[in-house]
Amino acid sequence: MTGIKFPELEQLERIIEQLGDRAQIEIVERIQYKDHEFPIHCITLGSARPDVPVLAFFGGVHGLEKIGSEVILSYMQTISQLLDWDQEFLARLEKSRLVFVPLVNPVGIFLGTRSNGNGVDLMRNSPVEGVGTTRLYSGQRITPRLPWYRGDETKMEKEAQALCRVVDQYLFNSSLSIALDLHSGFGIQDRLWFPYASRKTPFAFIAETLALKEQFDRCHQHHIYKIEPTCHEYVINGDLWDYLFDDFVRRFTTGRLFLPLTLEMGSWLWLRKSPMHLFSRHGLFHPLLPHRQQRIFRRHFMLFDFLHRSLLYPEKWTQLNPQQKFDYQKKALDLWYE
Repeated sequence: MTGIKFPELEQLERIIEQLGDRAQIEIVERIQYKDHEFPIHCITLGSARPDVPVLAFFGGVHGLEKIGSEVILSYMQTISQLLDWDQEFLARLEKSRLVFVPLVNPVGIFLGTRSNGNGVDLMRNSPVEGVGTTRLYSGQRITPRLPWYRGDETKMEKEAQALCRVVDQYLFNSSLSIALDLHSGFGIQDRLWFPYASRKTPFAFIAETLALKEQFDRCHQHHIYKIEPTCHEYVINGDLWDYLFDDFVRRFTTGRLFLPLTLEMGSWLWLRKSPMHLFSRHGLFHPLLPHRQQRIFRRHFMLFDFLHRSLLYPEKWTQLNPQQKFDYQKKALDLWYE
């Protein structure tokens, strides 16, 4: 079994070398595909204390949507330089932890496919069953020859299990954590999605989510994101973040907050400007022109910084008194579930 390189993996290895002993590096899984082996890396920065807040980034769950991985790698490159001189950022890391899994589906990224090497759509791979799902894109177990194949119902794919292990180890053990999973390909507007994707039901932290949204709206009045539950756009089977969130709620009834977010970058805007890219393998999900890629790399750093700061200073959005929680819940229901 031999290792194989592709541009995103090579870039990640260069960043790991730049980080040196300032980061903890772990290969959480090795994926075999034909005669080759593909590693899944997890990189952590910051405090090793279990009680510090955690912000985690995941990319490349769908290999064809590799812009998500590239945005994370660009952010990691910036951080590797900040560590050399930015005392304020170093002080932040003393009180928090950053976790990066930029290449969740390395075989899919290498092949340029949405699915992994077994033809499985990892974001349809959990045992969660959607409520009222009838469309093919909701996830199917007919054949891996069709898109959105969910895989074997008796076990999850190794890549999905690896993602779940990282979340369990680094996020569930913290009293306050946010996961940000980067995707592309839906609509002309960038969206921030939160649970649920499997049902049109408010999730447990809807009040805190709205409080965080309003804080973001106040701080960045002209931000580009539409913030909403995933089920506003579609309902699917097997969503990994629904599975993880339901597991979190079962295991930790009080005292902890876990907020899984999905950044869905609206790639239809790129196609509107360059419609011929629709006929390219990556054109629907990835900006092909260099200047557009660079713009996307810069576009989301403000959001990353805001989420990190919000975890370090969470009082305004997590420590709600009973009346505030009631008011935010009612307002959230009116805004998102009317």
